[in-house]
Amino acid sequence: MIAADLAVLGISELATPQGTTALAGAEMDRLRVVRDAAVASRAGKIVFVGTEREFHEAVSLAPGGRRVDARGGTVLPGFVDAHTHLPFAGWREQEFDERLRGATYSEIAARGGGILSTVAQTRASSHAELAEQVRTRLDDMLRLGTTTVEAKSGYGLSFEDELKQLTALRDASADHPVDLVPTFLGAHTVPVEYRDRREGYIRLLVERLLPEVSRQRLAEYADAFVDEHAFTVDEARAVLEAARGHGLGVRLHADQLADGGAARLAADLGAASADHLEYASDRGIEALARAGTCGVLLPAATFFLMMDARPPGRKLIDAGVPVVVATDFNPGSCPTDSMTAALWFACLSARLPVDEAICAATLNAAHSLGRAGSTGSLETGKRADLVVHAIPNRYHLVYRFGAPHVGTVIVNGRVVYEREAA
Repeated sequence: MIAADLAVLGISELATPQGTTALAGAEMDRLRVVRDAAVASRAGKIVFVGTEREFHEAVSLAPGGRRVDARGGTVLPGFVDAHTHLPFAGWREQEFDERLRGATYSEIAARGGGILSTVAQTRASSHAELAEQVRTRLDDMLRLGTTTVEAKSGYGLSFEDELKQLTALRDASADHPVDLVPTFLGAHTVPVEYRDRREGYIRLLVERLLPEVSRQRLAEYADAFVDEHAFTVDEARAVLEAARGHGLGVRLHADQLADGGAARLAADLGAASADHLEYASDRGIEALARAGTCGVLLPAATFFLMMDARPPGRKLIDAGVPVVVATDFNPGSCPTDSMTAALWFACLSARLPVDEAICAATLNAAHSLGRAGSTGSLETGKRADLVVHAIPNRYHLVYRFGAPHVGTVIVNGRVVYEREAA
């Protein structure tokens, strides 16, 4: 008999991608689906996935072990949110109203709003205040079914304040159930004090911040934003090549507002991901496919910015790019922390079928963060990160859009959230 210390029974449907690497093309649409299912874990690792009948024949739940009744719900892997900007202070709801009245994201940024307004508020916040905000946001995301999250700096844009953001991430996540993957995004935009000496800011990033981030082990990845209001391809290349030299992986904000050649840069650098991609060229997409770089769709941001361009989900998948879906949670262009909402837009705007969207939000997202060997799918040997959704099957996740239906969240084989019964 298989020994277990936690079992989830009463599952109408269990659905999961399979493997320890990202899936691409038609493979994204091939989930393992088990009806009348059960899943069990021991010491935080999955030891059984199958039917409930098979469970009763093969698994022994230890005395005192936890039995969870899914009550006819659907079980999926915990969501992996591979693109967020968690450590920020303040909101930008006034800019949202300006955009409703006709202002564009670029126009707001050009007059000192956008990212720079959040920079000012984040610089004014203490480390303790930022850490508390991160903890609160992680709690919220956990209740929405997210069990692994990437989080970027990029609202400090000075030596002290970038380190403040990254140490706030470290300290807030130290004892939190959510697995947090930190990313250094000093190359988010050029701060006001360096606008007339951009090369000086690049030197700050390359010569001071990256060595210190590496020395303190504050980040696993580095990111850069290529845009006319941020950094050129050459500037981003200089920062990210330096980051690789310090042992950091590479990610890239690419071709969100125009085709700036950033998708091709991501491929050239062997980046873990190229994110946004609304205006990526065919050549850029082909380069991503050849390099095996994940294309991260942020369809809730595209929707919130009221962009004419749709997220290029079908083009990426048809080209063989491993596709990821994430929230882009931030105070300006996408103030949602719900991965379920990201899936709604991935299906309804980027035209992904539900199974592709689930794969993109779990296994592929985990792969883009270097976690696919341990999470992102429900398979024996992987960490028991799973969510019970109070819906009869996976299609209801998107079909009944408008509100998440998270019932129970399990991380590392431990129940960390249960919705109160109505």
